[in-house]
Amino acid sequence: MSAQTQLNPSRRSRFALRWYVWLLLVLAAAYGLAFAMHWDDRGLLWLRERFESQAEQKASIWLPDYRVVIDGKLLPGMEKDEASDLSYNPQTKTLFSVMGKNPFLVELTLQGDVLRKMPLVGWSNPEGVTVLQNGLMAIVDEREHLLTIVKVDANTRELNIADFPKYDLGPSKDQNKAFEAITWDPRNQQLLLGEERPPALFTWKSDGSQILKGDKQKLANDELDIRNLSALAIDPRTGHTLVLSADSHLLLELDEKGEQVSFMTLLGGFNGLKSTIPRAEGVTMDDAGTLYMVSEPNLFYRFEKQK
Repeated sequence: MSAQTQLNPSRRSRFALRWYVWLLLVLAAAYGLAFAMHWDDRGLLWLRERFESQAEQKASIWLPDYRVVIDGKLLPGMEKDEASDLSYNPQTKTLFSVMGKNPFLVELTLQGDVLRKMPLVGWSNPEGVTVLQNGLMAIVDEREHLLTIVKVDANTRELNIADFPKYDLGPSKDQNKAFEAITWDPRNQQLLLGEERPPALFTWKSDGSQILKGDKQKLANDELDIRNLSALAIDPRTGHTLVLSADSHLLLELDEKGEQVSFMTLLGGFNGLKSTIPRAEGVTMDDAGTLYMVSEPNLFYRFEKQK
């Protein structure tokens, strides 16, 4: 009996050790899952949304109210081209998207149907596009650190980089994750540029013509709670900025002061999505508030606000 009594503490000690080891493993796995699913990003954003009043929600884009109506439509013949960005043209009421791997510009209907493809001769890795005015568009080449302002009309079939003015975007902290996002802000007469990683925002004075004024200026912004910055867009109604992150599977809404207002997660099961958007690389919004996205390799999405 005494021998049995002497063995019990040792057995209990080994059991306790194994119990703590299992607990640590479970906690480590839970943290890894939370990190992989970016719950740390979403948890903070969700808490911030709880403090927005009804009036503030109505004055914003308010992304939680959006639901997908075209979910992952295939862009035909572009499986190996890598859809990289998207911009709405208010004059033509169509969308323009750049393909990053095999450089070309494609015009789409608002339903994601292809109207025409225009090869981009001389571009290396076009990752960003934005519509300016009078048929002008700005294209960002991430690999070459160049911003080119091109002219596109109904007869355009091909664009050659040698024919258009170019602007050097300069070096980035991570040369392989450099300037990727761009959008034109007509209210403030400026381009808004985004570095992919670490995420950072810059402005460059622009009246929508082919001439940029001064040099780009970095914005102080502590609100980019995302792992990378894939694309930017301006809501023409509110002036708010949309910030897209492929790595975080998030779309953020920032107000005029650069503060977070709302967000939308791009995981399957949320906002009507049947499955997770694989790699969201482009976002834009039309003048009615309809939201459009493209994802690698060749997927098209359309979201509408549920009233």
